[in-house]
Amino acid sequence: MRRKFLLLLETGLVLAGLLAGACAWKIDSALEQPLNIAQEELLEVPKGTTPNRTFLRLEADGVIKDAFWLRVYWRFNLAGQPLHSGEYRMVPGMTVNGLIDLWKRGEMVQYSLTLVEGWNFHQVRAALAKDEKLEQTLNGLSDSQVMDKLGHNGIFPEGRFFPDTYRFVRGMTDVDLLKKAYDRLDEVLLKEWNQRAADVPYTEPYQALIMASLVEKETGVPQERRQIAGVFVRRMEMGMLLQTDPTVIYGLGDRYNGKLTRAHLKEPTPYNTYMIAGLPPTPIAMVGREAIHAALNPADGNSLYFVARGDGSHVFSDDLDAHNNAVREFQINRRADYRSSPAPTVTPQTEDAQAPIPAASPDTAIEDMPLVAPQDSAQEPAQEPAPAPEADAPAPQSPQ
Repeated sequence: MRRKFLLLLETGLVLAGLLAGACAWKIDSALEQPLNIAQEELLEVPKGTTPNRTFLRLEADGVIKDAFWLRVYWRFNLAGQPLHSGEYRMVPGMTVNGLIDLWKRGEMVQYSLTLVEGWNFHQVRAALAKDEKLEQTLNGLSDSQVMDKLGHNGIFPEGRFFPDTYRFVRGMTDVDLLKKAYDRLDEVLLKEWNQRAADVPYTEPYQALIMASLVEKETGVPQERRQIAGVFVRRMEMGMLLQTDPTVIYGLGDRYNGKLTRAHLKEPTPYNTYMIAGLPPTPIAMVGREAIHAALNPADGNSLYFVARGDGSHVFSDDLDAHNNAVREFQINRRADYRSSPAPTVTPQTEDAQAPIPAASPDTAIEDMPLVAPQDSAQEPAQEPAPAPEADAPAPQSPQ
Protein backbone atom coordinates (compact mmCIF):
# COMPACT_ATOMS: atom_id res chain seq x y z
CA MET A 1 0.00 0.00 0.00
CA ARG A 2 2.81 2.33 0.94
CA ARG A 3 4.62 1.55 -2.29
CA LYS A 4 1.47 2.25 -4.33
CA PHE A 5 1.05 5.63 -2.62
CA LEU A 6 4.64 6.60 -3.34
CA LEU A 7 4.21 5.56 -6.94
CA LEU A 8 1.10 7.71 -7.30
CA LEU A 9 2.91 10.62 -5.64
CA GLU A 10 5.85 10.32 -7.97
CA THR A 11 3.53 10.10 -10.93
CA GLY A 12 1.66 13.19 -9.75
CA LEU A 13 4.88 15.13 -9.31
CA VAL A 14 6.06 14.15 -12.75
CA LEU A 15 2.76 15.17 -14.28
CA ALA A 16 2.82 18.43 -12.34
CA GLY A 17 6.34 19.10 -13.54
CA LEU A 18 5.35 18.35 -17.09
CA LEU A 19 2.32 20.57 -16.77
CA ALA A 20 4.39 23.40 -15.29
CA GLY A 21 6.92 22.98 -18.02
CA ALA A 22 4.20 23.04 -20.66
CA CYS A 23 2.71 26.19 -19.11
CA ALA A 24 6.10 27.86 -18.99
CA TRP A 25 6.69 26.92 -22.62
CA LYS A 26 3.26 28.27 -23.65
CA ILE A 27 3.87 31.53 -21.76
CA ASP A 28 7.36 31.91 -23.20
CA SER A 29 6.06 31.24 -26.70
CA ALA A 30 3.27 33.80 -26.21
CA LEU A 31 5.77 36.39 -25.01
CA GLU A 32 8.23 35.84 -27.82
CA GLN A 33 5.68 35.85 -30.64
CA PRO A 34 6.09 38.80 -33.02
CA LEU A 35 3.20 41.20 -33.37
CA ASN A 36 1.17 40.45 -36.47
CA ILE A 37 1.44 43.88 -38.10
CA ALA A 38 2.81 44.91 -41.48
CA GLN A 39 3.51 48.55 -40.61
CA GLU A 40 3.83 50.80 -37.60
CA GLU A 41 0.62 51.08 -35.59
CA LEU A 42 -0.40 52.94 -32.46
CA LEU A 43 -2.04 51.05 -29.63
CA GLU A 44 -4.37 53.33 -27.69
CA VAL A 45 -4.90 52.43 -24.05
CA PRO A 46 -7.84 54.44 -22.69
CA LYS A 47 -8.05 55.43 -19.04
CA GLY A 48 -9.14 52.55 -16.81
CA THR A 49 -8.21 49.82 -19.29
CA THR A 50 -6.65 46.71 -17.74
CA PRO A 51 -3.86 44.59 -19.26
CA ASN A 52 -6.25 41.63 -19.50
CA ARG A 53 -8.71 43.64 -21.54
CA THR A 54 -5.91 44.96 -23.75
CA PHE A 55 -4.56 41.45 -24.46
CA LEU A 56 -8.06 40.29 -25.43
CA ARG A 57 -8.53 43.30 -27.72
CA LEU A 58 -5.19 42.66 -29.44
CA GLU A 59 -6.14 39.02 -29.94
CA ALA A 60 -9.54 39.97 -31.36
CA ASP A 61 -7.77 42.31 -33.79
CA GLY A 62 -5.46 39.49 -34.90
CA VAL A 63 -2.32 41.24 -33.60
CA ILE A 64 -1.44 38.48 -31.10
CA LYS A 65 -2.38 34.92 -30.17
CA ASP A 66 -2.61 33.11 -26.84
CA ALA A 67 -4.02 36.05 -24.87
CA PHE A 68 -4.95 33.60 -22.10
CA TRP A 69 -1.30 32.73 -21.40
CA LEU A 70 -0.31 36.38 -21.49
CA ARG A 71 -2.99 37.14 -18.92
CA VAL A 72 -1.64 34.35 -16.73
CA TYR A 73 1.88 35.76 -17.06
CA TRP A 74 0.76 39.29 -16.08
CA ARG A 75 -1.25 38.01 -13.12
CA PHE A 76 1.60 36.07 -11.57
CA ASN A 77 4.51 38.32 -12.52
CA LEU A 78 3.29 41.89 -12.94
CA ALA A 79 0.16 42.12 -10.79
CA GLY A 80 1.33 45.38 -9.18
CA GLN A 81 2.46 46.98 -12.44
CA PRO A 82 0.08 49.71 -13.65
CA LEU A 83 -0.77 50.06 -17.31
CA HIS A 84 -0.60 53.79 -18.02
CA SER A 85 -3.18 55.18 -20.40
CA GLY A 86 -1.93 56.69 -23.63
CA GLU A 87 -0.63 55.48 -26.95
CA TYR A 88 2.15 52.94 -27.52
CA ARG A 89 4.04 52.58 -30.77
CA MET A 90 4.01 49.04 -32.22
CA VAL A 91 6.45 48.34 -35.05
CA PRO A 92 6.93 45.30 -37.32
CA GLY A 93 9.25 42.75 -35.73
CA MET A 94 8.36 43.78 -32.17
CA THR A 95 7.48 40.89 -29.87
CA VAL A 96 4.78 40.86 -27.23
CA ASN A 97 7.58 40.94 -24.65
CA GLY A 98 8.87 44.14 -26.27
CA LEU A 99 5.40 45.67 -26.10
CA ILE A 100 5.11 44.74 -22.42
CA ASP A 101 8.49 46.39 -21.81
CA LEU A 102 7.01 49.62 -23.22
CA TRP A 103 4.10 49.27 -20.82
CA LYS A 104 6.39 48.68 -17.86
CA ARG A 105 8.51 51.75 -18.71
CA GLY A 106 5.46 53.88 -19.45
CA GLU A 107 7.05 54.74 -22.80
CA MET A 108 4.05 56.34 -24.46
CA VAL A 109 3.88 58.32 -27.67
CA GLN A 110 4.28 62.01 -26.83
CA TYR A 111 2.89 65.05 -28.59
CA SER A 112 3.72 68.71 -28.12
CA LEU A 113 1.88 72.02 -28.06
CA THR A 114 3.64 75.39 -28.10
CA LEU A 115 2.21 78.41 -26.31
CA VAL A 116 3.82 81.50 -27.83
CA GLU A 117 5.19 84.58 -26.06
CA GLY A 118 2.88 87.53 -26.57
CA TRP A 119 -0.28 85.46 -27.04
CA ASN A 120 -3.37 86.51 -25.11
CA PHE A 121 -5.62 84.03 -23.32
CA HIS A 122 -8.06 83.90 -26.21
CA GLN A 123 -5.26 82.66 -28.47
CA VAL A 124 -4.17 80.13 -25.85
CA ARG A 125 -7.67 78.68 -25.64
CA ALA A 126 -7.93 78.55 -29.44
CA ALA A 127 -4.67 76.58 -29.68
CA LEU A 128 -5.84 74.11 -27.04
CA ALA A 129 -9.22 73.63 -28.69
CA LYS A 130 -7.60 72.96 -32.08
CA ASP A 131 -5.36 70.14 -30.82
CA GLU A 132 -7.19 66.87 -31.47
CA LYS A 133 -4.77 64.86 -29.33
CA LEU A 134 -5.86 66.68 -26.16
CA GLU A 135 -9.04 65.65 -24.42
CA GLN A 136 -11.29 68.71 -24.62
CA THR A 137 -13.06 69.65 -21.38
CA LEU A 138 -13.23 73.46 -21.58
CA ASN A 139 -15.52 73.97 -24.56
CA GLY A 140 -18.38 76.32 -23.74
CA LEU A 141 -16.85 77.55 -20.49
CA SER A 142 -16.17 81.22 -19.81
CA ASP A 143 -12.66 82.33 -18.89
CA SER A 144 -13.63 82.63 -15.23
CA GLN A 145 -15.11 79.12 -15.30
CA VAL A 146 -11.86 77.84 -16.79
CA MET A 147 -9.92 79.37 -13.89
CA ASP A 148 -12.38 77.82 -11.44
CA LYS A 149 -11.72 74.44 -13.02
CA LEU A 150 -8.00 75.00 -12.62
CA GLY A 151 -8.54 75.68 -8.92
CA HIS A 152 -7.78 79.41 -9.14
CA ASN A 153 -11.14 80.98 -8.44
CA GLY A 154 -11.27 84.75 -8.95
CA ILE A 155 -7.89 84.95 -10.75
CA PHE A 156 -7.90 86.85 -14.06
CA PRO A 157 -6.32 84.47 -16.64
CA GLU A 158 -4.43 86.93 -18.84
CA GLY A 159 -0.67 86.52 -18.54
CA ARG A 160 -0.97 83.74 -15.96
CA PHE A 161 0.47 80.99 -18.17
CA PHE A 162 4.06 80.47 -19.23
CA PRO A 163 4.84 80.33 -22.96
CA ASP A 164 6.74 77.15 -23.73
CA THR A 165 6.50 73.84 -25.61
CA TYR A 166 4.58 71.34 -23.52
CA ARG A 167 4.68 67.59 -24.11
CA PHE A 168 1.66 65.42 -23.44
CA VAL A 169 0.25 61.99 -24.16
CA ARG A 170 -3.12 61.07 -25.61
CA GLY A 171 -5.73 61.17 -22.90
CA MET A 172 -4.25 64.22 -21.22
CA THR A 173 -6.82 67.01 -20.91
CA ASP A 174 -6.63 70.67 -21.84
CA VAL A 175 -6.94 71.40 -18.11
CA ASP A 176 -3.88 69.25 -17.39
CA LEU A 177 -1.79 71.24 -19.85
CA LEU A 178 -3.03 74.60 -18.56
CA LYS A 179 -2.16 73.56 -15.01
CA LYS A 180 1.39 72.84 -16.16
CA ALA A 181 1.65 76.26 -17.81
CA TYR A 182 0.16 78.05 -14.79
CA ASP A 183 2.51 76.36 -12.34
CA ARG A 184 5.47 77.00 -14.63
CA LEU A 185 4.70 80.73 -14.74
CA ASP A 186 4.50 80.87 -10.94
CA GLU A 187 7.84 79.05 -10.70
CA VAL A 188 9.64 81.35 -13.16
CA LEU A 189 8.10 84.54 -11.74
CA LEU A 190 9.04 83.64 -8.15
CA LYS A 191 12.61 82.80 -9.13
CA GLU A 192 13.04 86.08 -11.02
CA TRP A 193 11.34 88.02 -8.21
CA ASN A 194 13.88 86.65 -5.72
CA GLN A 195 16.68 87.89 -8.01
CA ARG A 196 15.20 91.33 -8.72
CA ALA A 197 17.18 94.57 -8.61
CA ALA A 198 17.13 96.25 -5.21
CA ASP A 199 15.46 99.47 -6.38
CA VAL A 200 12.57 98.22 -8.52
CA PRO A 201 9.33 99.91 -7.49
CA TYR A 202 7.01 96.89 -7.38
CA THR A 203 5.41 95.74 -4.13
CA GLU A 204 4.38 92.32 -5.45
CA PRO A 205 5.33 89.97 -8.28
CA TYR A 206 2.02 90.55 -10.07
CA GLN A 207 2.97 94.17 -10.79
CA ALA A 208 6.21 92.97 -12.34
CA LEU A 209 4.20 90.51 -14.44
CA ILE A 210 2.04 93.35 -15.75
CA MET A 211 5.13 95.37 -16.64
CA ALA A 212 6.70 92.35 -18.30
CA SER A 213 3.65 91.99 -20.55
CA LEU A 214 4.11 95.57 -21.78
CA VAL A 215 7.77 94.86 -22.50
CA GLU A 216 6.81 91.62 -24.27
CA LYS A 217 4.37 93.39 -26.59
CA GLU A 218 6.64 96.37 -27.31
CA THR A 219 9.71 94.55 -28.57
CA GLY A 220 10.90 91.16 -29.71
CA VAL A 221 14.54 92.26 -29.80
CA PRO A 222 16.23 90.57 -26.81
CA GLN A 223 18.79 93.30 -26.11
CA GLU A 224 16.06 95.97 -25.98
CA ARG A 225 13.85 94.46 -23.31
CA ARG A 226 15.69 95.97 -20.33
CA GLN A 227 15.86 99.35 -22.10
CA ILE A 228 12.11 99.31 -22.71
CA ALA A 229 11.51 98.41 -19.06
CA GLY A 230 13.85 101.22 -18.02
CA VAL A 231 11.86 103.77 -20.04
CA PHE A 232 8.57 102.61 -18.53
CA VAL A 233 9.89 102.62 -14.95
CA ARG A 234 11.41 106.10 -15.32
CA ARG A 235 8.19 107.48 -16.78
CA MET A 236 6.21 106.02 -13.89
CA GLU A 237 8.61 107.43 -11.31
CA MET A 238 8.38 110.87 -12.93
CA GLY A 239 4.59 110.76 -13.07
CA MET A 240 4.43 110.50 -16.86
CA LEU A 241 1.81 108.39 -18.57
CA LEU A 242 3.10 105.21 -20.18
CA GLN A 243 1.26 105.84 -23.46
CA THR A 244 1.91 102.43 -24.95
CA ASP A 245 -0.26 101.30 -27.85
CA PRO A 246 -0.48 97.58 -26.98
CA THR A 247 -2.49 98.41 -23.86
CA VAL A 248 -4.93 100.50 -25.89
CA ILE A 249 -5.31 97.67 -28.40
CA TYR A 250 -5.92 95.17 -25.62
CA GLY A 251 -8.59 97.42 -24.11
CA LEU A 252 -10.40 97.57 -27.45
CA GLY A 253 -10.75 93.80 -27.53
CA ASP A 254 -12.56 92.44 -30.57
CA ARG A 255 -13.22 95.97 -31.79
CA TYR A 256 -9.59 96.37 -32.84
CA ASN A 257 -9.33 95.75 -36.60
CA GLY A 258 -5.62 96.36 -37.09
CA LYS A 259 -5.94 100.14 -37.33
CA LEU A 260 -5.34 102.27 -34.24
CA THR A 261 -6.73 105.81 -34.45
CA ARG A 262 -6.34 108.95 -32.34
CA ALA A 263 -9.97 108.48 -31.29
CA HIS A 264 -8.96 105.15 -29.76
CA LEU A 265 -6.21 106.88 -27.77
CA LYS A 266 -8.83 109.14 -26.19
CA GLU A 267 -11.26 106.34 -25.40
CA PRO A 268 -11.49 105.75 -21.63
CA THR A 269 -10.88 102.05 -20.97
CA PRO A 270 -9.12 100.58 -17.93
CA TYR A 271 -6.22 99.67 -20.25
CA ASN A 272 -5.75 102.97 -22.10
CA THR A 273 -2.38 104.14 -20.79
CA TYR A 274 -2.85 107.38 -22.72
CA MET A 275 -5.65 108.12 -20.25
CA ILE A 276 -4.80 106.31 -17.00
CA ALA A 277 -1.84 106.76 -14.71
CA GLY A 278 0.26 103.78 -13.78
CA LEU A 279 0.07 100.24 -15.00
CA PRO A 280 -3.02 98.69 -16.55
CA PRO A 281 -5.02 96.47 -14.18
CA THR A 282 -3.74 93.14 -15.52
CA PRO A 283 -1.14 91.74 -17.89
CA ILE A 284 -2.07 92.00 -21.55
CA ALA A 285 -0.26 88.89 -22.83
CA MET A 286 1.81 85.87 -21.92
CA VAL A 287 5.42 86.69 -21.13
CA GLY A 288 8.67 84.81 -21.40
CA ARG A 289 11.41 84.66 -18.81
CA GLU A 290 13.42 87.37 -20.58
CA ALA A 291 10.59 89.92 -20.34
CA ILE A 292 10.07 89.10 -16.65
CA HIS A 293 13.79 89.48 -16.02
CA ALA A 294 13.79 92.83 -17.84
CA ALA A 295 10.84 94.14 -15.83
CA LEU A 296 12.63 93.21 -12.61
CA ASN A 297 16.03 94.44 -13.78
CA PRO A 298 15.37 97.54 -15.91
CA ALA A 299 18.36 99.16 -17.59
CA ASP A 300 19.76 102.37 -16.14
CA GLY A 301 19.76 105.47 -18.29
CA ASN A 302 17.94 108.70 -19.05
CA SER A 303 15.79 107.80 -22.04
CA LEU A 304 12.08 108.54 -21.71
CA TYR A 305 10.98 107.87 -25.29
CA PHE A 306 11.42 105.27 -28.00
CA VAL A 307 10.22 104.90 -31.55
CA ALA A 308 10.28 101.90 -33.86
CA ARG A 309 12.89 102.05 -36.62
CA GLY A 310 10.88 99.82 -38.92
CA ASP A 311 13.05 96.72 -38.65
CA GLY A 312 11.75 95.63 -35.25
CA SER A 313 14.27 97.66 -33.25
CA HIS A 314 13.83 101.08 -31.64
CA VAL A 315 15.54 104.47 -31.31
CA PHE A 316 15.69 105.64 -27.68
CA SER A 317 15.68 109.36 -26.83
CA ASP A 318 16.34 111.30 -23.63
CA ASP A 319 14.29 114.40 -24.52
CA LEU A 320 11.28 115.36 -26.57
CA ASP A 321 13.21 117.18 -29.32
CA ALA A 322 15.35 114.15 -30.06
CA HIS A 323 12.28 111.94 -29.96
CA ASN A 324 10.36 114.13 -32.38
CA ASN A 325 13.30 114.03 -34.79
CA ALA A 326 13.24 110.23 -34.60
CA VAL A 327 9.49 110.21 -35.17
CA ARG A 328 9.91 112.31 -38.31
CA GLU A 329 12.68 110.07 -39.60
CA PHE A 330 11.22 106.67 -38.84
CA GLN A 331 7.47 107.21 -38.57
CA ILE A 332 6.36 110.01 -40.85
CA ASN A 333 8.72 109.04 -43.67
CA ARG A 334 8.42 105.31 -43.15
CA ARG A 335 9.53 102.87 -45.83
CA ALA A 336 7.22 100.46 -47.63
CA ASP A 337 8.74 97.52 -45.73
CA TYR A 338 8.36 99.24 -42.36
CA ARG A 339 7.73 96.92 -39.42
CA SER A 340 7.11 97.90 -35.79
CA SER A 341 8.12 94.42 -34.69
CA PRO A 342 10.67 91.89 -35.96
CA ALA A 343 9.78 89.87 -39.01
CA PRO A 344 8.22 86.52 -38.01
CA THR A 345 10.43 83.46 -37.98
CA VAL A 346 9.56 79.87 -38.69
CA THR A 347 8.34 79.30 -35.85
CA PRO A 348 -0.91 107.98 -9.70
CA GLN A 349 2.07 110.30 -9.82
CA THR A 350 4.78 109.85 -7.20
CA GLU A 351 7.86 111.83 -6.31
CA ASP A 352 9.60 109.01 -4.50
CA ALA A 353 11.61 106.79 -6.81
CA GLN A 354 11.04 103.92 -4.37
CA ALA A 355 7.26 104.32 -4.24
CA PRO A 356 5.31 101.38 -5.64
CA ILE A 357 3.89 101.52 -9.12
CA PRO A 358 0.09 101.70 -8.89
CA ALA A 359 -1.78 98.76 -10.31
CA ALA A 360 -5.36 97.64 -9.90
CA SER A 361 -5.97 94.44 -7.97
CA PRO A 362 -6.04 91.37 -10.25
CA ASP A 363 -9.12 90.12 -8.46
CA THR A 364 -11.17 93.23 -9.31
CA ALA A 365 -13.71 92.79 -12.06
CA ILE A 366 -12.46 94.71 -15.10
CA GLU A 367 -15.79 96.28 -15.88
CA ASP A 368 -16.02 97.61 -12.30
CA MET A 369 -12.57 99.17 -12.18
CA PRO A 370 -12.61 102.96 -11.72
CA LEU A 371 -10.64 104.88 -14.29
CA VAL A 372 -7.77 107.08 -13.13
CA ALA A 373 -8.06 110.60 -14.49
CA PRO A 374 -5.31 111.64 -16.90
CA GLN A 375 -2.59 113.74 -15.39
CA ASP A 376 -2.41 117.52 -15.64
CA SER A 377 -1.98 118.71 -19.19
CA ALA A 378 0.95 120.86 -18.07
CA GLN A 379 2.98 117.68 -17.81
CA GLU A 380 5.53 117.26 -20.58
CA PRO A 381 3.74 115.54 -23.45
CA ALA A 382 4.96 112.14 -24.56
CA GLN A 383 4.50 113.12 -28.19
CA GLU A 384 4.67 116.22 -30.23
CA PRO A 385 1.27 117.94 -30.31
CA ALA A 386 -0.43 117.71 -33.68
CA PRO A 387 -3.39 119.47 -35.30
CA ALA A 388 -6.67 117.83 -34.39
CA PRO A 389 -7.20 115.03 -36.94
CA GLU A 390 -10.41 113.34 -37.97
CA ALA A 391 -11.67 110.77 -35.50
CA ASP A 392 -10.51 107.90 -37.67
CA ALA A 393 -7.08 109.30 -38.46
CA PRO A 394 -4.30 106.78 -37.76
CA ALA A 395 -2.70 107.13 -34.37
CA PRO A 396 1.04 107.67 -34.14
CA GLN A 397 3.19 104.63 -33.46
CA SER A 398 3.49 104.11 -29.71
CA PRO A 399 6.66 106.11 -28.93
CA GLN A 400 6.75 106.42 -25.23
